[in-house]
Amino acid sequence: MGSLEGRTAIITGAGRGLGREEALQLASQGANIVISDIDIPDAVTAAEETIADIEALGAKATLVLGDCADTNDAATLFKTALDTFGDVNIMVNNAGFCRDQTIFGMDDEQFDSVVRVHLRGHFVNMRNATKYWRGKAKAGEEIYGRLISTSSEAAIFGSAGQANYAPAKSGIVAMTMGAAQLMIKYGVTCNVIMPRARTDMTNSGMTAQLFAAPDDGFDAFNPENVAPLVGYLTSPEAGHISGEVMVVWGDQVDVILRPSFGPRYNNPKGGKWAVEDLHTSLSEYFTADHVPVQDGFTVPPQ
Repeated sequence: MGSLEGRTAIITGAGRGLGREEALQLASQGANIVISDIDIPDAVTAAEETIADIEALGAKATLVLGDCADTNDAATLFKTALDTFGDVNIMVNNAGFCRDQTIFGMDDEQFDSVVRVHLRGHFVNMRNATKYWRGKAKAGEEIYGRLISTSSEAAIFGSAGQANYAPAKSGIVAMTMGAAQLMIKYGVTCNVIMPRARTDMTNSGMTAQLFAAPDDGFDAFNPENVAPLVGYLTSPEAGHISGEVMVVWGDQVDVILRPSFGPRYNNPKGGKWAVEDLHTSLSEYFTADHVPVQDGFTVPPQ
């Protein structure tokens, strides 16, 4: 089950962390792996080690260095995959970094750099993959297409100290849902994972202790725990799953339900609301006998 024999996967940020584990997972299922990572010594060394580990599994792999959010580098990445293996079947966008800061303490560079690598980094690679698969479909060629985006629960709940990261991750969800709607008619699936794992992004600062490895027992935040879901969603057996968002960590996968409307209030007098009428109606819901604000959110009565 889950064979990817003869398929080719591009994985950004795959030298270490989540990307490395995803690369090893897909390689173990028979896929050819194209690793994308940045051209700095530590990243290159890690990526070369990952390629050696992939080859030890009997799979094929190649490394393309560059900036995942740069249009030209992304084009080179995709062309290299095609030139090396003849096709691209799986696109896993994983690369990212954090520059954590509250909104009143964040400068322009901190905001722009994080939004760029996460949101634009997903965009340019998603554009290349979806355009390629659409072109094959229009030419009457057979398509096998799987797109995996990497977001975070910060996209849903916000993050007080990540005024750049949380909105970028929210944008990734919206962009992937749009791609899913476009690509389903071609048989291409597009899904989002929200991992909880110990990576370079969680291994420092206020999250380091939370994600630390236990002294013994099951390591819930080991990034290895995330990889099987990517292996499943990219497999032939998951061809009917698209437009979904899933939180994954430890031994747990949570499927995120679509947002839904809560209580509806219509102006009892009809027409345009008056402020006092809004207060009368909405205070039935946002009212006394509960904590008004908790962690930045109004808490409605139970």
